[in-house]
Amino acid sequence: MQPIVDTSLWLAHKRRALARPAAGADFLMRRAAEELAERLGAVERKFDRAAVLFCQTSAAVDVLATSGKVADIVRVEADAAFLGDGAGGDAAGLVAPLETVPFEPESLDLAVSLLSLQAMNDIPGMLVQIRRALKPDGLFLGAFAGAGTLSELRECLLAAETEFYGGASPRVIPFTDVRDAGALLQRAGLALPVADVETVTVRYDSLFGLMADLRAMGETSALIDRSRRPATRKLFARAAEIYDEQFSDADGRVRASFPIVWMSGWAPDVSQQKPLKPGSAKISLKTILENPGGR
Repeated sequence: MQPIVDTSLWLAHKRRALARPAAGADFLMRRAAEELAERLGAVERKFDRAAVLFCQTSAAVDVLATSGKVADIVRVEADAAFLGDGAGGDAAGLVAPLETVPFEPESLDLAVSLLSLQAMNDIPGMLVQIRRALKPDGLFLGAFAGAGTLSELRECLLAAETEFYGGASPRVIPFTDVRDAGALLQRAGLALPVADVETVTVRYDSLFGLMADLRAMGETSALIDRSRRPATRKLFARAAEIYDEQFSDADGRVRASFPIVWMSGWAPDVSQQKPLKPGSAKISLKTILENPGGR
């Protein structure tokens, strides 16, 4: 598999963002944590042991700890710096390479990942590892930036660079769409797979406000094939003009899209519902359609 993301650079960006926190820049993680709380609340069972995988902040751990549904929580990060954010309750902490799940087979009841899968080069392999680490009937809940994320920024940067240089280099990583996410869950061997998407639209005074937030999130470009040509102020100024022309509202503010894809799946277990075999129905669809009232 040809890697797309320079994960070492991605982690460097994350460490820089951690060292220079900006108020409010964690809005996507806070939104994801709120959604995680709702989704976990809809699951009517408790979990003995959970792992929170590469979430970079304590937000997911805090949700699990306050839910009252998880007895033991292990937080896994790619750098010890992320474990030292001063939160996370009594969760144990492990440092492991990104894209690894450092647990024995069938040792977890719950695995959670928020807003890091999009930076991994081998998402299918990561999901297979998660599936292997889950006990039978163990649950995986994950969220990542999906297809369409920063589509406005991508379009404006490409247009500006084409004007200036007669061609363009990619500056925004490719993202997985919701249909592929469902297929990846099935490919990993997870049962009852569900994938859905929620688009968060954020408005800014200009492109420069968006870029400031991306830096504060540690989400500036980490593409391996990114342009090595230094980006000039003129390039970004032109991209900002195009952004204003194409993606501004009546009040002059511009929009930025963040589709968040949610995934859930269960490690297979004999207790789970199974779809009926083709041809096993007791009554035909034709009969139902011809007799809607059962007459």
